[in-house]
Amino acid sequence: MTSRERAAARMIELLDGPLLKALAEPARLQILRVLITGGAADVGTIAMQLPQDRSVISRHLRILEDAGVVVGTRVGRQHRYAIDGATLVGNLDQVLGETRSLVALCCPPMPAHPPAKGPGTRRAC
Repeated sequence: MTSRERAAARMIELLDGPLLKALAEPARLQILRVLITGGAADVGTIAMQLPQDRSVISRHLRILEDAGVVVGTRVGRQHRYAIDGATLVGNLDQVLGETRSLVALCCPPMPAHPPAKGPGTRRAC
C-alpha cells in the first residue's frame, strides 16, 4: 500500500469516525442547538422543544455522549446533559490536526493550468 493509499484510508476513517458521524445528523444538531441556547437540560426538557419522542432524543444523546460532544450527569432521578466544550474542542482539534497532516498525501491540490490560447479554443466556465 502506498503512502497516498494509507493517507486516504486514514482520512476515510476520520470522516467515518464517531465525532463527525455524531455531528452529521440534523436531529443531533437540533439537540445541540437546544443545549447551546438553554444550557444543561434533561431529556424531557429537550424533547419539549423538538418534534422527536423522548426515546429518540435519548438515543441521540447517547451517541453525542459516546462521541465526546455532550456529557450526562445524574442529579437525583434526572439525567441532565450539557455540551462538553473542552472535550468537543479537543476532539475537533485532533481530527483537524490529523487531517492537516494527511491532506498533502491523499488530497494534493490540482495543478493550475494556464488558459488555452489561440483560435478555436474554449474556456471552461
